[in-house]
Amino acid sequence: MAGSSFGECFRVSTFGESHGPAIGCIIDGCPPGMPLAPEDIQGDLDRRRPGQSRHTTQRQEKDQVEILSGVFEGVTTGTPIGLLIRNTDQRSQDYSKIKDLFRPGHADYTYLQKYGLRDYRGGGRSSARETATRVAAGAVARKFLKDRLGMEILAWMAQMGTVKAQSFDAAEISKNDFFCPDASAAEQMAEFLDALRKEGDSIGARVDARVTGMPTGLGEPVFDRLEADIAKAMMSINAVKAVAMGDGFDVVEQRGSQHGDALTPDGFLSNHAGGVLGGISSGQNLTLSVAIKPTSSIRIPRQSIDIHGLPHEVVTTGRHDPCVGIRAVPIVEAMLALTLMDHWMRQRAQNGDVQSPLPPISA
Repeated sequence: MAGSSFGECFRVSTFGESHGPAIGCIIDGCPPGMPLAPEDIQGDLDRRRPGQSRHTTQRQEKDQVEILSGVFEGVTTGTPIGLLIRNTDQRSQDYSKIKDLFRPGHADYTYLQKYGLRDYRGGGRSSARETATRVAAGAVARKFLKDRLGMEILAWMAQMGTVKAQSFDAAEISKNDFFCPDASAAEQMAEFLDALRKEGDSIGARVDARVTGMPTGLGEPVFDRLEADIAKAMMSINAVKAVAMGDGFDVVEQRGSQHGDALTPDGFLSNHAGGVLGGISSGQNLTLSVAIKPTSSIRIPRQSIDIHGLPHEVVTTGRHDPCVGIRAVPIVEAMLALTLMDHWMRQRAQNGDVQSPLPPISA
């Protein structure tokens, strides 16, 4: 299956289906000598894991990662790292009633048109279950970026439906079920989802992210611009419909005199660009927002057709997230880590000995 690999120098290939025996990935290109143990990966997987609150799918997966290769005596060897996560709580029977129907908003129809067959059990490869492998791989990249380069990656729930975070407390993000930096907004999100769940409906969300400790020089000036590869990484996440870097769509109303980030000997005066200039990182904080559509699996009846083209009413039962944006937070962080790790390695390979006549100014 084409399209199951991401990155060039730090390359990740994932495999497995939602209701298969296991999912996993191969990481090729990880530098040798980095201490790595399952617990370095498990923390991020636990944040994405389903069934941790009433606000997410109640599928109970422990998501215990197994390191199959690429690590010897506690450190990476430079050879491919194999990671495996076994599926333990599949309920394929939940999908038997819709195996011949197309669920609105899902990939059922397009998969059948492309491959001539489809795995109706939770969507197979199109299921968000696959993203657990990305989080596992992202944890490896994230550890390297933090330990070797001092880069910190943080994402959070900025908005769910009409409920917006009005304040930002980074310490609050890990204290509630929504990864929200505003405790009051998190309470409102809980009330909102409780009511939505009773209606059998779902809602969209916005996830914001920030990377601190960014080096200068990551990214290429044309097709492989850093923001272009970040956008590709974000858009590859299930349910993501839009990505905005820096000020995003606010630039439509800005003037050049306002948007351009002025430089001084003491550093930049603003960061409207989001840490990327001409496709290359400026050393400023990397900032972005991701828009996530409402979960397509809902209990409200909708019109559709079956594999014979006959009209049907579809009601999706089973265990589903009323807002997929919640568990998308660690996935956004993982895909950022994979993109930045790959670009750092590409920069080191081509321009590792470049000496700029001007030292980087303050971010």
